[in-house]
Amino acid sequence: MATTLITGGTVVSATGRGAADILIDGERVVALVQPGSTTLGANLAETVDTVVDATGKYVIPGGIDAHTHLSMPFGGTTAADDFETGTRAAAWGGTTTIIDFAVQKFGERVPDCLQTWHDMAAGQCAIDYSFHQIIGDVNDESLAALRQLPEEGITSYKLFMAYPGVFYSDDAQILRAMQLGADTGLLTMMHAENGPAIDVLVAQLLAEGKTDPYYHGIARAWQLEEEATHRAIMLADLTGAPLYVVHVSAKQAVAQLAAARDRGRNVFGETCPQYLYLSLEDNLGAPGFDGAKWVCSTPLRSRQEEHQDQAWQALRTNDLQMVSTDHCPFCMKGQKEMGIGDFSKIPNGIGSIEHRMDLMYQGVVDGKITLERWVEITSTTPARMFGLYGRKGVLAPGADADIVVYDPNGHTSIGLGKTHHMNMDHSAWEGYEIDGHVDTVLSRGKVIVADGEYRGRKGDGQFVRRDRSQYLI
Repeated sequence: MATTLITGGTVVSATGRGAADILIDGERVVALVQPGSTTLGANLAETVDTVVDATGKYVIPGGIDAHTHLSMPFGGTTAADDFETGTRAAAWGGTTTIIDFAVQKFGERVPDCLQTWHDMAAGQCAIDYSFHQIIGDVNDESLAALRQLPEEGITSYKLFMAYPGVFYSDDAQILRAMQLGADTGLLTMMHAENGPAIDVLVAQLLAEGKTDPYYHGIARAWQLEEEATHRAIMLADLTGAPLYVVHVSAKQAVAQLAAARDRGRNVFGETCPQYLYLSLEDNLGAPGFDGAKWVCSTPLRSRQEEHQDQAWQALRTNDLQMVSTDHCPFCMKGQKEMGIGDFSKIPNGIGSIEHRMDLMYQGVVDGKITLERWVEITSTTPARMFGLYGRKGVLAPGADADIVVYDPNGHTSIGLGKTHHMNMDHSAWEGYEIDGHVDTVLSRGKVIVADGEYRGRKGDGQFVRRDRSQYLI
């Protein structure tokens, strides 16, 4: 098997940093050695097949994006990135594993839906991948199928408190699913918004002629996120089920999670780059229909109300545990423009799979998080949360050689014609400048990005079976 030595860099983990060289044999890390050590031979660099010079750069475990939606049908259209384009863009940005969602809608069978997603992804992915299971129809048959998912290497499932008539589960259905989660150790993921109340507000706003993208954020008020988050926590508390709340955007919802964790509950939350950087006023409120670029759910929140600052603080204090993207990209032409004159018809989603690692590194530069916390919230905690740790999320003997060499002295300009490999006709991050740059990316020991070139191919990625969460209290 081919051997690779990454030399001269500063290895950064969730718990510290230090100079070390990394020896890779085939697909796995086999050793970390001090620079100059002769433990593995006096001239180690001369005995390996490939040497990667990381002098002056950080060496980190590959990013894990635990919330993506590739090839997902939504709102009468389908996400613009499929498993080939989306995972290639992820690789460009230093993400080496994604966890996508197999979707079961009302009237469908869970095993059939899971197989559909396996068929879409197999042989297409540039990087490793796994699945969560969306349950859009909680009934006896789907619950029985849910119980069998760990045998398929899938140990988490997602419910929606939003989107009545599409994915919505009522409290009785959530209770039944959580009881099963408590019994099996499956992690319940929750989209926490009060969907029926949102639908009332949407209808009222449209009747008043308030049709612009800005009103998407008004209809999905923070009170409806806080209420649903609290309700999900209480149902999890009753059943004993572990709970993971996705795409947390409102500071009040963060407070609900923090209070539950202070009581010792197995309650966790993620946020996304859009809730750290973007806002209701600046983005959804952009002139004309331009705000449609940033329509997502949960929505962007008011900067005046300091939701963004509170989300950064929650990442520092571990009241939020990690950052995913909720990557669900749609083009403006032919997709987002479906909602001209009716914001409720704009497909919900922002494209960020390529930029998460860079955007979060900018948080290090700006003094919002530490270098170690950057690695923790983008790689190590996602691995632990979703049963991948040991193989992913760490640079240690036996781990997959998913590795990013990151140049803190480099620079990344985001936007069309600059850094943009997603299958979209616009960038939600147009004009963002990052004080750092993804230099080299390895996926299971293979260099797939280097010297400004993509060297991988579709099919490099493999389906990864997951264990139960390793993050539970």
